[in-house]
Amino acid sequence: MEFRGAITALVTPFRNGEVDEDAYRAFIEWQIEQGIHGLVPCGTTGESATLSHAEHKRVIRICVDQVKGRVPVLAGAGSNNTREAIELTKDAKEAKADGALLITPYYNKPTQAGLAAHFKAIGERVELPLILYNVPSRTAVNLLPETIAEIKSAVPHVIGVKEATGDLNQVSRVAEFCGEDFQILSGDDFTALPTMAIGGCGVISVVSNFVPKMMSEMCEAALAGDYPKARKLHFAMSPLYRAAFLETNPAPAKEALAMMGRFPFEVRLPMVPLSPQNKEKLRTALANAGLV
Repeated sequence: MEFRGAITALVTPFRNGEVDEDAYRAFIEWQIEQGIHGLVPCGTTGESATLSHAEHKRVIRICVDQVKGRVPVLAGAGSNNTREAIELTKDAKEAKADGALLITPYYNKPTQAGLAAHFKAIGERVELPLILYNVPSRTAVNLLPETIAEIKSAVPHVIGVKEATGDLNQVSRVAEFCGEDFQILSGDDFTALPTMAIGGCGVISVVSNFVPKMMSEMCEAALAGDYPKARKLHFAMSPLYRAAFLETNPAPAKEALAMMGRFPFEVRLPMVPLSPQNKEKLRTALANAGLV
């Protein structure tokens, strides 16, 4: 299984505190119509931390059912509890997702040996394409390139990593140590283009929630070696990259989608609406991009 190009880390629409299935299905359909290359349900952007297990499973099944094989579905299945991560990964397989995205354990702060043992345990129990997810800003641990190479060697169906360190030197070392067959996806919109320039194969994107066509076109251009076009799109989206992180993700992305009329804004605590000042900055960025 290849996860390549622009892959949206989907927001999860809510209505009156519950998952809004109709809005979610319509949103997935729009993403596919706009040319997105893949979808991630139940990632950080999907507010997975506030979904119950039953909701988590349902959201993945809705996504797989709506997609119907048209693009790959990479299901968020990580946890800081290895047993729980195994169960969520098993469920992703049962839901017929094309792969599972596994975040490094957060809060526990495991050593590199602990991180390796965690992912090996999941890989030994579940035969499914697995993408590791390294995001130290949220987890307080950094999955080092040497450890990724160790895990890849021990578990052949660990096929890639979502690298969200923002450190291109680290990305380069992952590519060096893990080989050309290892799929490196940027976990930051800001570094999507430079990551592809040094051997990455795409991005798991926040901004593509509201500009899926632009992000898909940028990735297609970069992967085809058309860097002038890719740079043009990268710089056109750069104000949106910044706007999407005016406050903690996914509140700005959900606010942007509400402003665009996709579905009403609703997040779960501890997420809250944007401050009035940042909401106005976001609206300005969207207006300048012709989105509102």
